[in-house]
Amino acid sequence: MAKVIAVANQKGGVGKTTTTVNLAAGLAIAEQRTLVIDMDPQGNAGSGLGHPKRTLTRGVYDALIGRHPLAEVIVQTDVAQLGLVPATEDLAGAEVELVELSDRATRLRQGLETLRDDYDFVLLDCPPSLGLLTVNALAAADIVLVPLQCEYYALEGLSSLLGTVERVRASLNPRLSIGGVLLTMFDPRNNLAHQVAEEVKRHFHTFTTVIPRNVRLSEAPGFGRPAILYDVASKGSQGYLSLAREILESRAA
Repeated sequence: MAKVIAVANQKGGVGKTTTTVNLAAGLAIAEQRTLVIDMDPQGNAGSGLGHPKRTLTRGVYDALIGRHPLAEVIVQTDVAQLGLVPATEDLAGAEVELVELSDRATRLRQGLETLRDDYDFVLLDCPPSLGLLTVNALAAADIVLVPLQCEYYALEGLSSLLGTVERVRASLNPRLSIGGVLLTMFDPRNNLAHQVAEEVKRHFHTFTTVIPRNVRLSEAPGFGRPAILYDVASKGSQGYLSLAREILESRAA
């Protein structure tokens, strides 16, 4: 049965989508059947995997409102064993439509029930907010992976995310846990980055892997490809391959 990982942090610009796309590619390259579900109305995970939302007619929105089952809105990517449920333009209005439904917080979990045996990993790219789309992702997930930028405001808002995780665990999903904090955009030449990293490690479980600040990670989405396909030798690609190995090792332990 698939391990479902929600990649979440309400702060924008911390590397959620970059992490989702490149971790998923790393897992797929390791021959793990992997699915990305783009829960962010911006649709950047889809763009990063070669499916920009302007080219799509259906996606996760259709599954959330019950128009199509999730299995019918999966598209394939250039990475073998990596599928995508994309975001379309309609997803921006989904929270307004979901709020009137009694099962509004568990629509994604219900949709995933028929797919979990078909995949080894499902990664949920959450929007930079704690609204219904993020709550749906948390209600469906086994663990939360929290990307955290190694900069001054890194810890700002993290307590709100942790509070939301606790509320979802108490009311919707008792199996949900924090898988760990992933330090991203790390610049070893910057003293502040080291200070932030040490502060985070003192208070939270962090992954051993640290993702460096790397221009190839920023360039790859413009080509609609994960960095691993764009430049596998880059430090960013190697960082996410290391993260994929770390997650596989923790699952096997």
